[in-house]
Amino acid sequence: MRLTAEGLVAGAMANPVNTALFERLARLALPQGFLVAGCLFQAVWNRRDGRASGWGVKDYDVFYFDGRDLSWEAEDAVIRAVRALTADLGVEVEVRNQARVHLWYRQRFGMDYPQLASTRDGIDRYLVACTCVGLELAGGALYAPHGLEELGAGVLRMNPWHPAPALFLRKAESYRARWPWLTVVPPGLADGTGPVVTA
Repeated sequence: MRLTAEGLVAGAMANPVNTALFERLARLALPQGFLVAGCLFQAVWNRRDGRASGWGVKDYDVFYFDGRDLSWEAEDAVIRAVRALTADLGVEVEVRNQARVHLWYRQRFGMDYPQLASTRDGIDRYLVACTCVGLELAGGALYAPHGLEELGAGVLRMNPWHPAPALFLRKAESYRARWPWLTVVPPGLADGTGPVVTA
C-alpha cells in the first residue's frame, strides 16, 4: 500500500481520541510538542485489516522538549496538566520531556542514551524505523525521518540510529502478535529508507 503523509494523518485522525488530543494539547503550548508513535502509525495497519483506527493502541504518547528545567518535578507538572485535560477520554496518555530521557533511560532499559537536542531527536530513536513518526501539535506538520514506504508495506526494520537488536526484536514481535502479516527484517540488513518531513 502506497502511504502518503496526508493518508497517514487522515487515518490517525479517524480515531476520535487522536482528534481530541490534538485539539486539547495544542492549548498547552508544549515546547516542540508532538503526538507520536503508535496512536499514529497503528491506524495505517488497522486500516489494512478493516479495523477501527484506534484498535490495539495501548497508550497515547506525547513528546515535548524543555531543557530549561530537567527536574522530575517540572516534567510531572506537565504530566498532571495533560492528565487533567484528558481524563474524560478514558485512555492512557504518556508524556515525556525529551530533554531529560538520558537521565533515566539506563536505569529502565539497561543501556546509555544520548542527551537529545530536540523532540525530533527523540522521534528519530524509536526502535523500529518505520514507527518513527510524529505529528506536531502546533501546525500539524508530520515528521517521519525514515520515510513512509516501509510503514505502508508493514516492514519492521531495526532503526539504524538506535541499534538495539534484542529490544528491537521484542518490540517487533509485540507488533506481529497484533498484526501477524507484518514483516520483520533481521537486524543488520542495509537500510534503504529516506526522510519525509511535511510542513
